[in-house]
Amino acid sequence: MKLQSILENPHKRPIIIAGPCSAETEEQVLQTARELAKQNIDLFRSGIWKPRTRPGSFEGVGAPGLKWLKRVKEETGLKVTTEVAKAEHVYEAFKHNIDVLWLGARTTVNPFSVQEVADAIQGVDIPVLIKNPINPDLGLWIGAIERIYKAGVSRIGVIHRGFSYHGETPYRNVPRWQIAIELKRQFPDLAMICDNSHICGRRDTLFEVAQQAMDLNYDGIMTEVHPTPDEAWSDAKQQITPAQFKELVDQLVFREPTTDNIEFLETLDHLRKEIDHIDNELFNLLAQRMELADSIGQYKKRNNIAILQSSRWNEILETMSAKGQAKGLSKDFVTTILREIHQESINRQEAIMTSQEAKA
Repeated sequence: MKLQSILENPHKRPIIIAGPCSAETEEQVLQTARELAKQNIDLFRSGIWKPRTRPGSFEGVGAPGLKWLKRVKEETGLKVTTEVAKAEHVYEAFKHNIDVLWLGARTTVNPFSVQEVADAIQGVDIPVLIKNPINPDLGLWIGAIERIYKAGVSRIGVIHRGFSYHGETPYRNVPRWQIAIELKRQFPDLAMICDNSHICGRRDTLFEVAQQAMDLNYDGIMTEVHPTPDEAWSDAKQQITPAQFKELVDQLVFREPTTDNIEFLETLDHLRKEIDHIDNELFNLLAQRMELADSIGQYKKRNNIAILQSSRWNEILETMSAKGQAKGLSKDFVTTILREIHQESINRQEAIMTSQEAKA
């Protein structure tokens, strides 16, 4: 898959995308655009069609709002982008010379919808940004990229907006950074944009998430900006004013992906070799641990004992979590590792229990 930059300048970084969640009125759109034009952003975003979870919510002004985006282009010189979810949206966007299209999370999750958009785009190499699906499914995300690419689009980028999560969380959509990192590993030429507005769902953590994305070598951010956020017709809590957005961007530290500094590269290489050595030792120890788990599984089978011993598992979890935290490791990290090791032990013992081979 050969991809090109979504912008005219292939070396532009960071890519700054900003604008209101929804186009509400012509004046609201133009007022926001005029303020953001002073900040030299790369793309002005605004939702024209808004897929809402429940009927009765504001679902966008529809096609008439595209005329407002056209005025933004004419008056400010900004390039504009909006979300499309079906063929009709694509055709309307083409009529109004929208510069970049994006697929939302509710579209990416449905291959039929993605294919409809891909068919509508066929033969038009317009830049397309693809948000991650609502649920944490990397395959769906990749599938959407492949469908758009097969339609003849080579200027593709992705937007990481977080994933739905049932339960208590400080995020509107939990980031699950590792999923986005794995996508970037498989497609290193993809421009990766962080939608900090939808990850956070609140303004007070927007900077924190945006900075984390920059620290992870993302290519840019997409943030929702509104002249009067508290009066916004949709997603009011996560939007900020143009002035607040300028302050956010000005405070961001943009990291370089690499350097030509010989001393830095030599030091980094030395440290990485030390990590490689430790990783090898870790896997040797894990292999030894699993051999012991196998021996326990065989012993349990001979004595007709159940695999799961809850009291023993609770003891390991409590004791080793405390030891890990005492060594400066986070509780979540230690717990995740212990659970994965425990599950692998269970899987191996289950294979032994169901084996037809007689054990002496």
